[in-house]
Amino acid sequence: MTRILSLLILIISTFSAVAQDNLVIYLDGQSTDLSSGGAPHMIAAPSEAAFSVTFNVYNNSANTQKWRITRSQISVPAGWADGLCWGHATDPFGGSCYSSTQMIASLWTSPGGAAALFDILPGEHGKLKPDFNPADGVSGAGHYRYYITNTSGLTYLDSVDVIVDYVADVKPIKDPVSVTLVPNPADDYIHISVNGSESFQFKIIDAMGSTIMRDQVSSSKKINTAEFKSGVYFISFEGQSTKPFTRKVIIRH
Repeated sequence: MTRILSLLILIISTFSAVAQDNLVIYLDGQSTDLSSGGAPHMIAAPSEAAFSVTFNVYNNSANTQKWRITRSQISVPAGWADGLCWGHATDPFGGSCYSSTQMIASLWTSPGGAAALFDILPGEHGKLKPDFNPADGVSGAGHYRYYITNTSGLTYLDSVDVIVDYVADVKPIKDPVSVTLVPNPADDYIHISVNGSESFQFKIIDAMGSTIMRDQVSSSKKINTAEFKSGVYFISFEGQSTKPFTRKVIIRH
């Protein structure tokens, strides 16, 4: 069955946690503070497989910290599975990982022990990596909350909310229009060719969900990609008489 993960919305919440000035949460590779009370962050996740998101949890205090992670399933459709990994940023194994069968409870808190209660020195950070796997054919929105807690697991210091919007479609959708992207993988440029007379608005989105370019194409257009970073990009097209559709392109320098 075709599975389309249509939207991943990361909402930073103050629900039961109190934001701490000495605790900062970044999406991996980003520099915007996503701790409680921060601005919402959105990620498009056009993938049929299970996926994960990584957060960096920084210790900005003057003291060494030991933190646990508490996961709460606010609202999750039946059959969905989730897990997470939590460890020091320098851990070559990605920290301690817990599967969906280990995280049946809600609330669930990472257990004690040296692997989970590692030292995070001032200026260092831990990596929180939740993963999600919606059940085949079970559409809906899954709402998860991840608290950063103290060593007892009882004091909630900060939190990150994750909402996964999953749409299951039994019938394959025929492409509404013929679009060609060459070369793919691309280096210095992408040539977009559209079969038809309709003009399309399009935007180019990087793997983190950020829109890096907007433009319009009638029949063909050459896009300079020399300054793009190597990686996966998605080009989303929208016309007046067709449903929006997306194509994937790889930039490789």
